[in-house]
Amino acid sequence: MSFDPFDRPSRRSLLALAAATGALASLPAFTATAAPRRPDSAPEIDGAARQELWWQAPADDHSMIEQGLPVGNGRIGALASNDPGRELLLITDATMWTGGLNDSLDGDGQFPYDREHFGSLTLLARLAVDIPDHDLSTVSRYRRALDLARGVVTTSYVRSGVTYERQIFASRPDDAIVVHFTQSGGGRYTGTVTLEGTHGETTAGASSFGAAFPGGLRYGAAVSAYGSGGRVSVSGGRVSVSGSRISFTDCKDLTVVVSGGTNYAPDASHHYRNPSLDPEQLARTKVRAAASHSADTLLRSHVADYRSLFGTLDVSLGTSSETQRSLDTWERVRARALDSAPDPELEAAYLQFGRYLMISGSRGSLPMGLQGLWLDGNDPDWMGDYHTDINIQMNYWMADRAGLSQCFDALTDYCVAQLPSWTELTRTLFNDSRNRYRNSSGKIAGWTVAISTNPHGGGGWWWHPAGNAWLCNTLWEHYEYTLSRSHLEKIYPLLKGACAFWEARLLPYTLPDSGREVLIADSDWSPEQGPLDAKGITYAQELVWALFANFRTAAQELGKDTGYAKTIAGLQERLYLPQVSPKTGWLEEWMSPDNLGETTHRHLSPLIGLFPGDRIRPDGSTPSDIVDGATALLTARGMNSFGWANAWRSLCWSRLKNAEKAYQLVATNLHPSTDGSNGTAFNLFDIYEVEQGRGIFQIDANFGTPAAMIEMLLYSRPGHLELLPALPDAWADSGSITGVGVRGGFVVDLSWRDGKPTEARVRSVGGRTTTVEFAGASRSVTLKPGGSVTLKGFAR
Repeated sequence: MSFDPFDRPSRRSLLALAAATGALASLPAFTATAAPRRPDSAPEIDGAARQELWWQAPADDHSMIEQGLPVGNGRIGALASNDPGRELLLITDATMWTGGLNDSLDGDGQFPYDREHFGSLTLLARLAVDIPDHDLSTVSRYRRALDLARGVVTTSYVRSGVTYERQIFASRPDDAIVVHFTQSGGGRYTGTVTLEGTHGETTAGASSFGAAFPGGLRYGAAVSAYGSGGRVSVSGGRVSVSGSRISFTDCKDLTVVVSGGTNYAPDASHHYRNPSLDPEQLARTKVRAAASHSADTLLRSHVADYRSLFGTLDVSLGTSSETQRSLDTWERVRARALDSAPDPELEAAYLQFGRYLMISGSRGSLPMGLQGLWLDGNDPDWMGDYHTDINIQMNYWMADRAGLSQCFDALTDYCVAQLPSWTELTRTLFNDSRNRYRNSSGKIAGWTVAISTNPHGGGGWWWHPAGNAWLCNTLWEHYEYTLSRSHLEKIYPLLKGACAFWEARLLPYTLPDSGREVLIADSDWSPEQGPLDAKGITYAQELVWALFANFRTAAQELGKDTGYAKTIAGLQERLYLPQVSPKTGWLEEWMSPDNLGETTHRHLSPLIGLFPGDRIRPDGSTPSDIVDGATALLTARGMNSFGWANAWRSLCWSRLKNAEKAYQLVATNLHPSTDGSNGTAFNLFDIYEVEQGRGIFQIDANFGTPAAMIEMLLYSRPGHLELLPALPDAWADSGSITGVGVRGGFVVDLSWRDGKPTEARVRSVGGRTTTVEFAGASRSVTLKPGGSVTLKGFAR
């Protein structure tokens, strides 16, 4: 017998709901629309092709951020405990933010940075499925797994001779999280399903709730359950935070469907709200629609959608030993740290885990901040925000490289939607006398951002003048991969506005040694160290140089602003670029021969021209003293830092073609975290040690490290790609990677043996001409869009 606490929807009622919530239909979907269309067909699931991470113990309810397994559909997500007797899901929505515009400065010239004003990402709901007679102590052969190839979390165990199984997945086609319980051998399920909010909300008898934050954001969630062979019923009227319950008795199988969201809208003119949307009603409609399908249908639709992205890239880094394969994932992580032996299959799975997180956390909603889509409470460190001085950019370094260009769109849409607010805040507040970074010329134009940004158009902490250039350069690089004209047109106002900001901000400066007049950035802070008011910091100079170059190319491609592009070209030509200190031998971070900060600091701000930029190249196109100075500075920064900082270091060493150092940093990030130390948690989340004994999850290393791994195998810039530029000994015997995006509009499949390529297939996704290089020898490739060529016979 099945139970549905809502009336079955008719096609007419669904169309009416879509019309009622369609006032902002021209904007990205977010939560204000019905779920995306169900795929027409689903491919057969190939069991032999599965890539699986597995564990022999469930998560502790009090350590979900390090032990819970993540699911997500790009908008809603959850951490799952996988406990036999109590399946706990901590549910999030990318737009579930407290706070508001935050459009004022305090006495120190900072934006308020707290949960009330700036706001914080926070939990949407908790869902618990209690099965009292399935306590962990009463079961055997427990196993849980994350099937990376299908995007499904599974749990299995044996109780009283019966094998019980469950599957958890977050479906994008149905915009819901599904928990499906089955058994084989005559078993039955009896227990309760409880949905509750985490902010003191009341819950409706129909298993849903809705509420609002003081900032005006409305939110809601709903749950439905149905089963076979038993009875499912709902209890409770409108009750307290403890929630209403769905009871199930003697069910052979059970399916639980939960959804929710907010009335956030990516539109500054509507204050980032859709006032006509009732999130609770929409959540109820979504779970009602999903519950009208069988669990098998929901699964197949989810897998078809998920695999359309996950299947774009495959990677093999070599063969692990039978002993390594026999261990569960956490044992493998620990064993790798103990004996330092490479585990190439685990390392390839770690790369694919990063892709799984990207697909699960960045589609059709806001981009991922410091913790992505996953929380274990309502008070994440740094509010789980968007840090614009490395973290949000690093989150998306992997996307295009790893065949997930569609996932990048969330960042683009966010920046486009925020631009009106950022422009207005810059106009009204940047030259405020309280802002230590105001333009000393008194001029102001365009836009920039604070170090932290929220989804409501506001900033947090200090102003971050060069943040606009770094965001623009990140958006531009996506164009270099895809050659999407529509993307270029979308980001062009951002590029032009950022150039206008810097046109007003740059100052003339006469170099004392040569008497040459150059342009330098006004007072700034080299993230996040050193003097607070230094002019001409390398970080800003490099970012602005790249911004100007990118804008000029964009204007030419679109046939716009010819005169202004010439003005920007003149400014770029006069920009000061960093020198090597005669005292330290390092590339200077400030316009000073002295080191004014911490030698081993986590940030690599002065090396931004090495990576993610590539003005500094070890190929003869850059003066050797600059390359040597960058190498010396990178060496001084050290080889052991926080996860995201190690990932950045690895990428820089890869650019310098030092394979073993690049690999060593990947291995360091795979080191198990203990007692909150830096490293990889039980569930493979990266842990950032805030203080001794206390670590937090910060997702950027989970994306930055895979980006580094791919960069070690393929380097690209428009018109040039290099095979195996930093292949470490650990992967040299044999391997392959397919579906790698490269700048210039191509995709590459590459295989190698004994340290050299055996075959490289280059396919055009818009690019026409590129050179392909290995070990100093290069070949020229010319293709029509959609065409491909296979190259063989590489020699050292």
